[in-house]
Amino acid sequence: MRLKAPLLNAIVDAEMAARAGWPLIDLAAAYLNGGATFLQLRAKGMASGPFLETADAIAALTRAAGGILIVNDRADIARLADAHGVHVGQDDLAPGAVRSIVGPARLVGVSTHTAGQLEAALREPVDYVAIGPVFSTATKDTGYAAIGLDRVRAAARAARAAGLPLVAIGGMTLERAGAVIDSGAASVAVIGDLLSTGNPEARVREYLMRLGNSSSAARRASD
Repeated sequence: MRLKAPLLNAIVDAEMAARAGWPLIDLAAAYLNGGATFLQLRAKGMASGPFLETADAIAALTRAAGGILIVNDRADIARLADAHGVHVGQDDLAPGAVRSIVGPARLVGVSTHTAGQLEAALREPVDYVAIGPVFSTATKDTGYAAIGLDRVRAAARAARAAGLPLVAIGGMTLERAGAVIDSGAASVAVIGDLLSTGNPEARVREYLMRLGNSSSAARRASD
């Protein structure tokens, strides 16, 4: 499966959803109803049984909507739920080990934070790479400083040279996201800002409109 990354990667995060009063399945449905087609399920503190049940339900919703569901960290859950793939970080299983679990047909993505990590990731059996945090964020403490748009541009060039899409994450807001796409990222991953208005379905629509306009402008500028 070769990934043509949609502009928006909507992260369905258990901790953030609980803070906002949203059950994970309902939140995933809201994102899909808003037009998101690239979801990532992240539930770091959830026990395996409930995690699998939740992933099963969200995978079914995502398939019905014609979208892509990526499970964060858990290759076993991704395979058992028949999700489209798995995303791992620097402290998780190596992408090669993940590939041996999920097989050749599912997507594998990996987070990177430095030029060295990105270079190493591009040599792994992955379908996309992520870079961040682009901006300062309180959502997830990666232990790394914000990299800024110049580093996104450099990472996007390296990823394109390897034939892979780049997902940018960290501190994303509606106002910032367009500039990230204009800097070469194929997709922006958003967590907290999708919940910021209390209407995640409408917020997804706002993002898709903003990113679509930005992407069109970027294509026209490069023609």
